[in-house]
Amino acid sequence: MLSPGRGPGHGRAGGSAPGGAPGTRWIGTSFKMTKTRAEAVAYAARLREALGPELAERAPGVRPFVIPPATAITAVVSALGEDSPVLVGAQNAHWEDYGAWTGELSVPQVADAGVGLVELGHSERREHFAETDATVRLKVAATLRHGLRPLLCVGENAGVRARGGSVAHVRAQADAALDGLTEDELRSVLIAYEPIWAIGEGGREPDPADIAPVFSALAERYGAGRCAGLLYGGSVNRYNAAELLRVPEVRGLFVGRGAWRAEDFLALIDLVAEAGQPSGATAPEGVISGR
Repeated sequence: MLSPGRGPGHGRAGGSAPGGAPGTRWIGTSFKMTKTRAEAVAYAARLREALGPELAERAPGVRPFVIPPATAITAVVSALGEDSPVLVGAQNAHWEDYGAWTGELSVPQVADAGVGLVELGHSERREHFAETDATVRLKVAATLRHGLRPLLCVGENAGVRARGGSVAHVRAQADAALDGLTEDELRSVLIAYEPIWAIGEGGREPDPADIAPVFSALAERYGAGRCAGLLYGGSVNRYNAAELLRVPEVRGLFVGRGAWRAEDFLALIDLVAEAGQPSGATAPEGVISGR
């Protein structure tokens, strides 16, 4: 249950953080365990060249984010520049601030590297590193405690889907991870629905009808501005993004390999901007091309 009392910090992902305004649409990518430091810097440099600091004019209401490997975080932050509209994230963080946790990074450490967002609960972390709803909840709390924005990943496997359990499974994951948050804290949280059957190289491309019931259920609890936004991820690319964005509750996209080329990510920014335009309106002149 949500607690009414405590409020979040007002750091990079607090209640007044940039990109947290109601109506913001999100587009992000995680590089996973790909890209060297030099490759990540080249990607960031291309974004800076194309976007500059005037994203509000090019793609109003859109907030992009990139999540490089930990080895490249500081270099990507530097390559984007202090005035960049692109938020940089970390792929994981521990719930403790410091201690004997070999191989882990704490939220204060990734914050010190310059990130404003932390990806938490990805299915690959749950499967391969034994993360549970309980540990994800601890990580969400730690991320908020230090003023960063949690990006909570939820999703069901093909077996759960075949049994008709998608909605219950995903809602239970979200509820467990967000239990105990205040309304203010919840407004800093992004939730990415990433069905396991759709992610990765062998993932099945979804139809909007596949994902709409899950988004409807998530929106009942976390929509209408209660969280920062509901995102979809899983076999997203520049060719199917517009169709997925037509699902009413989808406020953005979280993309893997479909955005690992900077030009593809720029094209996806275009598509998210266009999806946010009123019916019949055209995107503002100067929106990034690349499709």
